[in-house]
Amino acid sequence: MFGVLEGTGVSVLDPRFHRVIPGSARVERLWTGARWSEEPAWFPAHNTLVWSDIPNNRMLRYDALSGHVGTFRQPARNANGNTVDAQGRLVTCEHGGRQVTRTEHDGSITVLASHYGGKRLNSPNDVVVKSDGSIWFTDPDYGILTDYEGDKSPSEIGACHVYRIDGESGEIAIVADDFVKPNGLAFSPDESILYIADTGASHDPENGPRHIRSFTIESDGCTLGASKVFATCTAGLFDGFRLDIAGRIWTSAADGVHIYHPDGTLIGKVAIPEIVANVCWGGPKLNRLFICGTTSLYSVMTHTNGAMRP
Repeated sequence: MFGVLEGTGVSVLDPRFHRVIPGSARVERLWTGARWSEEPAWFPAHNTLVWSDIPNNRMLRYDALSGHVGTFRQPARNANGNTVDAQGRLVTCEHGGRQVTRTEHDGSITVLASHYGGKRLNSPNDVVVKSDGSIWFTDPDYGILTDYEGDKSPSEIGACHVYRIDGESGEIAIVADDFVKPNGLAFSPDESILYIADTGASHDPENGPRHIRSFTIESDGCTLGASKVFATCTAGLFDGFRLDIAGRIWTSAADGVHIYHPDGTLIGKVAIPEIVANVCWGGPKLNRLFICGTTSLYSVMTHTNGAMRP
């Protein structure tokens, strides 16, 4: 185990991890000053990263060329999850707005989803865009439980689901309704599998789930098939995660980033001195992992590359 920053380092738990992480790898702290950092998204056109600081009701932007960090948007409706679609537009989950939005190239904001069956969503959390243009997002109730990450409100839907927004019609459909608190999600590189985290143990430590489930994608491309538990978290909870081109999962945990082989084996860890909420791939070659710790933004270089869009 090694590292420069106190509390950081790399642990190789399986020989296969040696091929993934450089021997000289070190964790860099790029910035600190957030209250709860979440959901980074990389914009390759201008070498910047946008992420959310939910309790401070703002979104921040890191310039990879200058190292400068500034405010991207404030107020930000307690934004949480972010991703980038095929047209380079920012797609965001808003706790305060209780909606999923898209920031257009001219800066205007389009609401993509705010209600289902005439009822307001809870607090959309994490979001991914599939190659067919469909948008998939989770909707736990974290943003309406208290005023810390949104506005305390009763759930109109009365449950926490996973949804899909059709890329052409904009129709919203429930794709999974058997989660306690659905959280992070991401597709396998070939989009044949959707991985979804359940962080139900956050409010039921003894019996609540703290795992990632894997779902097969049916031939229609929009329906989830059989599922199984892919991995159970051994340190806190899995929140957000992303996959690399080989299908390995790089997921947040209480002690840093855990890396899983596609066969479900935990092969390595990147230690971070704060609870990690989310990660994404960035840099010109998508071989730099950006990591949102509680108060800080970190990064580490790897021997692999991110899968699909960051």
